[in-house]
Amino acid sequence: MEITWYGYSCFRITERGQKSIVTDPYHPARDLADLRLKADLVTVSHNREDHQVARIRDCQYVIAGPGEYEVGGLFVTGIALHRHDEANDAVLENVACHFEYPNDLNLLHMGRLHQLPDQSIIEQLDDVHALLLPIGGTALGSDQLADLISMIEPNYLVPMQPPDIRDSDFATALDGFFKGMGVARAEPQDTLRVTATGLPEQTQVVQLRSLTGTD
Repeated sequence: MEITWYGYSCFRITERGQKSIVTDPYHPARDLADLRLKADLVTVSHNREDHQVARIRDCQYVIAGPGEYEVGGLFVTGIALHRHDEANDAVLENVACHFEYPNDLNLLHMGRLHQLPDQSIIEQLDDVHALLLPIGGTALGSDQLADLISMIEPNYLVPMQPPDIRDSDFATALDGFFKGMGVARAEPQDTLRVTATGLPEQTQVVQLRSLTGTD
């Protein structure tokens, strides 16, 4: 499985012989059509009106809500993580997506996370080999993030940028996150390759380089 980041919560996920995925095709200043992104499946976790689903070439399927789906042998579970914003009397929408491949590799995209999910939700998921998690902004605090990571126990953790945080603030948040995790912040890489035979026993944090130039 290969994971490539295009800024914010937009990733392209591919696995040989399986449907390709683009998550949350969103960018505040760039037309994603310029990148000529292709995918069989597009998932949308939040703020649907802001996304550029139509800019993704060859898209056959769109998942934008909770439920269980099968797309060509790929199983996708959309998990509703909504909460009520009492200050503005509004429902803040978020749908996390859990992807299960036939080769037993699983990935969890947390979307626009507003609060710590109930542990019972996490317990219903199979192993998570790669976790895509928002860091900074109005997302979870460091203690809550640590609790969430402990609940999920992913093999790989890939930080992503919340939509309401500037690049400089995201960089600061990442510094604090890496420090809190007790690991050195390594040089960003273009792609994360995940194989069933090469999974680390302890959670490995991997910072990807945004291919839209937002980091």
